[in-house]
Amino acid sequence: MMSRAAFVYSDNFKNYKFRDDHPFNQKRVELTYDLLMKSDALNNKQVLSPRIASEDEIGLVHDRKYIEAVQLASRDQLKEEEGLEFGIGTEDTPMFSQMHEAAAQLVGGTLTAVDAVLSGDYIHAVNFGGGLHHGFKRKASGFCIYNDAAIAIQYIRSKYDYRVLYVDTDAHHGDGVQWIFYDDPNVCTLSIHETGRYLFPGTGNVNERGQNEGYGTSFNVPIDAFTEDESFLEVYRTSLRAIANHFKPDIIVTQNGADAHAFDPLTHLCCTMKVYEEIPKLAHEIAHEFCDGKWVALGGGGYDIWRVVPRAWAQVWEVANNGNILTGNLSKDWLNTWQQESPVNLPSTWQDPDNLYKPIPRKEEITEKNRLLLHKLLTPIINEQKYS
Repeated sequence: MMSRAAFVYSDNFKNYKFRDDHPFNQKRVELTYDLLMKSDALNNKQVLSPRIASEDEIGLVHDRKYIEAVQLASRDQLKEEEGLEFGIGTEDTPMFSQMHEAAAQLVGGTLTAVDAVLSGDYIHAVNFGGGLHHGFKRKASGFCIYNDAAIAIQYIRSKYDYRVLYVDTDAHHGDGVQWIFYDDPNVCTLSIHETGRYLFPGTGNVNERGQNEGYGTSFNVPIDAFTEDESFLEVYRTSLRAIANHFKPDIIVTQNGADAHAFDPLTHLCCTMKVYEEIPKLAHEIAHEFCDGKWVALGGGGYDIWRVVPRAWAQVWEVANNGNILTGNLSKDWLNTWQQESPVNLPSTWQDPDNLYKPIPRKEEITEKNRLLLHKLLTPIINEQKYS
């Protein structure tokens, strides 16, 4: 009998660690796992251990010389100037011991999630250790060594020949995945992110639409800084529904970065937990409408690891597992366990209060700018449907 959802997890995900003060901290995956366990929203039977991705699997996307450079860095044998050629040893992506093994486990976790779904054993699967969408074929970037999302998509294409819809709601543009499949007509990428005028990586403009046979399968909505829930969700709902209806995928892969929240220290968006309740609901709906339910959900960004990420990712799991969201108070056991370690006061409820941040004076202007972007993005699809 097919099970509802699989949760890929290992304590070893925390081995992907650049340094103690680095903003990318995989402790957030442990916090999410523990919150779900203590909330009785996850049980041990649903947890799958990730495998380690092989060099051949990583090589589905990444250049062999790049993989060799990461392996040398893992053993502290890569010279600094050699590393910089591959984006390794930078401020964002410093070298660390065993970095190849740690990154290969995150990739293996995502491939474990893919196989769980495409073997027919599960309808949905999540790997919050993955979602490292900035990695390029021969270069690390933005905290990302190996691009597990892109490797998983290429794995799906080569092993199952499915059309893949990749949906990225991280506040940073999903550049690595986009460029890797920029000319592939069977992979459609949708990225909703803060405009690159103020934020890394500076790409993801609305006119980046793909090239050659892949033209028309790349979609970007670079929303304005200080965008709030209502406008974010208007853009998300409208674009995802239109693009799914246009592309008609066989499987949906979502990257669930949790850094569009008002508390996130690295971005300038003003969303609340309302966004992270609605994002998985529509992804789930689209998966069942177009893909017989086949949905793989990944992690991604998210730098308020205490107040935001565990609640946001727990909602993704709850939707995948039960089709619902979690409400009411957080587990007292979880709060008591982690409050003493947290540098900030932990929230006591699943939902955010209404007065989470000061009112945004440009709200109407921001909303209108985002609507104009959305219209520009979708006009080619609308015209194609009108005249077909």
